[in-house]
Amino acid sequence: MPELPEVEVVRRGLVSWVRGRTITSVEVLDPRSLRRHALGPEDFAGNLEGARVLDVVRRGKFLWMPLADTPAPSGNGIPADELAGQPAPAVALMAHLGMSGQLLMQDPGVPDEKHLKVRLRLSPADGMPGQLRFVDQRIFGGLFLTTLIPTDDGGPGGLAESPLPLIAEEAAHIARDPLDPWFSFETFYRRLRARKTGLKRALLDQGLVSGIGNIYADEALWKAQLHFARPTDTLRRADALRVLDAAREVMADALAAGGTSFDSLYVNVNGASGYFDRSLNAYGREGLECKRCAAAGRVSRLLREQFMNRSSYTCPVCQPRPRNGRW
Repeated sequence: MPELPEVEVVRRGLVSWVRGRTITSVEVLDPRSLRRHALGPEDFAGNLEGARVLDVVRRGKFLWMPLADTPAPSGNGIPADELAGQPAPAVALMAHLGMSGQLLMQDPGVPDEKHLKVRLRLSPADGMPGQLRFVDQRIFGGLFLTTLIPTDDGGPGGLAESPLPLIAEEAAHIARDPLDPWFSFETFYRRLRARKTGLKRALLDQGLVSGIGNIYADEALWKAQLHFARPTDTLRRADALRVLDAAREVMADALAAGGTSFDSLYVNVNGASGYFDRSLNAYGREGLECKRCAAAGRVSRLLREQFMNRSSYTCPVCQPRPRNGRW
């Protein structure tokens, strides 16, 4: 599954291409990619055609585009203060990438991708591609329209160019992620200590902290020198801060590299893959030397352990197994 950095790479790419543009037509090539839109393809297309994309918003791994009925002004984009005083958007186009979903910006003359499912044609903008295409080989992802509701803390719904205190209804149960300026460590730590579970299980709990998936959890725990089974109810404040800071650093590095691309299907809106997998310190390195231990003159090889039907990678020396671990 794509994780937070991969989705944020897509958000940043999309917003520069689609913000302020009007969806002029919708072509559904495979209705299976609209199965989350209960009213079907005709309703989906009818509500999107003529709508204007106000922004692209992300919380955790959820991505949506608030829509307005007002036509786009001449020129490209939306002035920074234009949304002030305007009616709040009520609906958004939500994209669920699933295992292999891609949102690609393409010129009309570019041949259709083999697994193209939905095509949105956009109003003309100087130097910008005219189509937003949803491509999905495995058909676990999809597009659908959703209602926007107020956030429970009054803050922005997620990372966006024009933050509004609105969130897609399907994402309302998702906690803020460590890269979100509104993320509260105090709230996170209080709720973390109230749980009686292992640290990695807590990091993967999207209701506690969003956006940290299996790869980046292993990388953050390695960087923080904490084992994935450390009990959360006895975790010291300093350790909780350390692992969150490590998660931020790991995800920021991944963003700078364009995300992690173990699978050729993980691409940005221009179809380019990321390179962060070349910088991983723990994930996927079973049997290889721990880089930190090697730098310190110690001999240690990374272990792979079964975890929640997945794998966890740890160093037995600098991430020792806790005696009272929660597995």
